[in-house]
Amino acid sequence: MGAVESEATEVIGSFLSDTAVKVFIAGHRGLVGSAIHRKLLALGFTNLLLRTHSELDLTRQADVETFFAAERPRYVIVAAAKVGGIHANSTYPADFISVNLQIQTNIIDAALRCAGGAVRKLLFLGSSCIYPKLAPQPIPESALLSGPLEPTNEWYAVAKISGIKMCQAYRIQHGLDAISAMPTNLYGPHDNFHPENSHVLPALIRRFHKAKISGAKEVLVWGTGSPLREFLHVDDLADAVVFLMDRYSGLEHVNVGSGKEVTIKGLAEMVKEVVGFEGDLVWDSTKPDGTPRKLMDSSKLAGMGWEAKIPLRQGLADTYKWYVDNVIGH
Repeated sequence: MGAVESEATEVIGSFLSDTAVKVFIAGHRGLVGSAIHRKLLALGFTNLLLRTHSELDLTRQADVETFFAAERPRYVIVAAAKVGGIHANSTYPADFISVNLQIQTNIIDAALRCAGGAVRKLLFLGSSCIYPKLAPQPIPESALLSGPLEPTNEWYAVAKISGIKMCQAYRIQHGLDAISAMPTNLYGPHDNFHPENSHVLPALIRRFHKAKISGAKEVLVWGTGSPLREFLHVDDLADAVVFLMDRYSGLEHVNVGSGKEVTIKGLAEMVKEVVGFEGDLVWDSTKPDGTPRKLMDSSKLAGMGWEAKIPLRQGLADTYKWYVDNVIGH
């Protein structure tokens, strides 16, 4: 690898001018990876390295090392992860910690050891769940490791925290230009609409669509609708990933959020309108609301000159169309 002090001339500002070199997108079929894939294609990148799980098992160290030795990518984006909701995290804790540790460790270490310092830069993607359960709001980067995690997904969170720390350690000890980005709640095409383990936004889309098709008179939603949440369209995240690959080479991880809050009630009403459900929206206030507020402090990224562009309603309409065409249509 080049020395740390040479990064400014070798790395910063070079990603977007390197559209012909090899870029490995680990996890290119997922919600995040597919958005990054679309973004890089749109920007004219012509040498994207893509491997399905059957073609390359990222949990197998020898296979990952062989892949890196053969392909020698210039840039690496780690969007591969084992993800799931509360039920999955509590049922398969060993999988969530071990698989994620294996994936990120294998990729980051292989990137360092790639012959001739081939890998110029690596970006590791985490999640807002890395922060303490009772973190200050909005949540700054400095809140990391300042308190206990949310117990329901601590296995996943500990793995992702380890990924951040591994990027930092490899930068400090080896000069590897490895950076980390922590997105807020994401949504968009290729989201998980599974009835049992989807997140709040795809779950609402699925429920309102089902109610519309069946002619139901009402949709019942848990809680009072008062909690505030932040959502970021995955295409905005892909834009931020490109921005950071091109312009950031710092030690600290970077929050990526929209900076816009919406109540769950406001979100549900927006989804109802986008889907075209004509019935009533009913709130079951005997059910828990969850955390009253969860917002990322993305001022560091904003200070670099990046901001989200896709309004929530437009993003919801785009996501609903994808759901109808690709989930319902199949």
